[in-house]
Amino acid sequence: MLASLLSATLHGLDGRLVRVEVDVAPGLPGFTIVGLADTALQEARERVRGAIRNSGYDYPPRRITVNLAPAELRKGGASLDLAIALGILVGSEQIRATGRWAVLGELSLGGELRAVPGMLPMVAALARRRVRRVVVPAEGVEEARLAGGIEVVAAETLAQAAMLLVASRRGRTKSGPPRVELADGIGHETNLASELASTQPVECQYGPDLAEVRGQLEARRALELALAGGHCMAMIGPPGSGKTLLARTVPGLLPPLGDEEALVATIVASVAGSDPVRELIRQRPFRAPHHTISYAAMVGGGAHLSPGEVTLAHDGVLFLDELPEFDRVTLEALRQPIEDGHVAIARVGRAAVFPSKFQLLAAMNPCPCEWELQAAQG
Repeated sequence: MLASLLSATLHGLDGRLVRVEVDVAPGLPGFTIVGLADTALQEARERVRGAIRNSGYDYPPRRITVNLAPAELRKGGASLDLAIALGILVGSEQIRATGRWAVLGELSLGGELRAVPGMLPMVAALARRRVRRVVVPAEGVEEARLAGGIEVVAAETLAQAAMLLVASRRGRTKSGPPRVELADGIGHETNLASELASTQPVECQYGPDLAEVRGQLEARRALELALAGGHCMAMIGPPGSGKTLLARTVPGLLPPLGDEEALVATIVASVAGSDPVRELIRQRPFRAPHHTISYAAMVGGGAHLSPGEVTLAHDGVLFLDELPEFDRVTLEALRQPIEDGHVAIARVGRAAVFPSKFQLLAAMNPCPCEWELQAAQG
């Protein structure tokens, strides 16, 4: 029996729709995944097998083929685990379901659902295609509901997700060949920005206030002018003169993000996956990476084209303390993002463009020995 479900994966900062087709056919037992799946997806075979058994279902001893369409799009991450598992249950006729459902989530061996990075852009991609309902892990439901335009249903386990699909069929009949379509990927786009603009903003958590800084009148004035005009700024002075403290006051001086800016900042935070996203982000980002940061971590890249510090600081401030200690290649890589406001990352078979419009603040000592200037002045 053939089952077809709709899910999504990440490509840069965008969500891409993926149709998961599962064919459970007679033959020698086997599990094959086709459609340019990365290592995390290939390993889904073991997660799905364990989750099905530990959720009270039978793992079918048949030939199972999973096709991830479109075939030319590279898929990464574990967001398709739930779709593959439900497709096997439907294809083996352990559950019967119909309706326009989409599913997202990573599975544990015990059958629990876990949230994945980029839940917001993936649910938004489903909403743009007029999918009416989506099942997501319970711990990521608040982030998923920020997308708007789609009904988001939470499930904690594989068994709960299966029950949701079964319940959607009550009172309905369907005739025809044994083919199940759980989601339809054809539709029109919705205005995600207007949906997010109506959500409750998150409270901003600021650092030190500029009023707490004593002295350094010229530096304080220069900082205010730089922030007001959107200029880059470098502070040079001996250790303990207040350079880093002045930089830490920047978040409290910047205005909150607008609707479009908040949308982008929330999507970037969702894809980065460092902290759970529960509300729309209104505070402008302030990033202060350590001087040992690598080139790829600064501009972005890696196996999954993850955003770098220049993207995490989009519409905010990137602060480089101890500027001369940064690698020269890393500093040279900042030229184009500062000039163009975006950074293009190209890897084998993949390419993505990340936003990188930020203000650069830097602090440094006057010389490597740090104390020559003070000795000369003394």
